[in-house]
Order: sequence, then structure tokens, then C-alpha cells
Amino acid sequence: MNETAICPRFEKAVGMLSKRWVSLIVFQLLNGPSRFCALEDSLPNISGRLLSERLKELEQEGIVRREVYPEMPVRIEYSLTDKGRALAPILAEIGTWSSNWL
Repeated sequence: MNETAICPRFEKAVGMLSKRWVSLIVFQLLNGPSRFCALEDSLPNISGRLLSERLKELEQEGIVRREVYPEMPVRIEYSLTDKGRALAPILAEIGTWSSNWL
């Protein structure tokens, strides 16, 4: 019996990127830093609670950086780290594939 093993890193990457909204959040952040409300407006079908949860997960994975500016009122911006920006060619290829095949 010939079994093909899936690389655990590949499996983790696909699992992370296939979580609902994750790829779209990363795609939006490719345009540059964004505040929570701007992300929420650009993704109108996601709840604020779920957007917050996904941003925290992406921050824990080192894909998103959360920066708090000590202003009144406090300003918080989300941006991609180098690790997050490295996803740009992958998302571009998915865009090309979807244009050609969907």
C-alpha cells in the first residue's frame, strides 16, 4: 500500500488560510495598514466579533501586526508583517486561477 504523507507545515498553512475570512482579511491588508472599522467596512458580511477573533489569530501567527497609537481617542491599526506580505504572490495566483476558471 502506497500512502502519501502530507507535510505538516503544508497542512497547517492550508488550514490557516482556509479558515473563513482569513484570506480576505490578508488580501485587504495588502493595500496597507488599516483600522478595524475600515476592515469591517471592506468586509461587510463578517461580524465585528469574528473579525476581531481572526485578527487576533493572525497576530498570534505573526502574520498581522497590531499597533496602538497613544492618542485620544486611541487609534489602533492593523498591518501585515513580512510573513504576511509573503502571502501576496499566493493570493495573486489564486486571483489569476479564479479569473481563468471560475
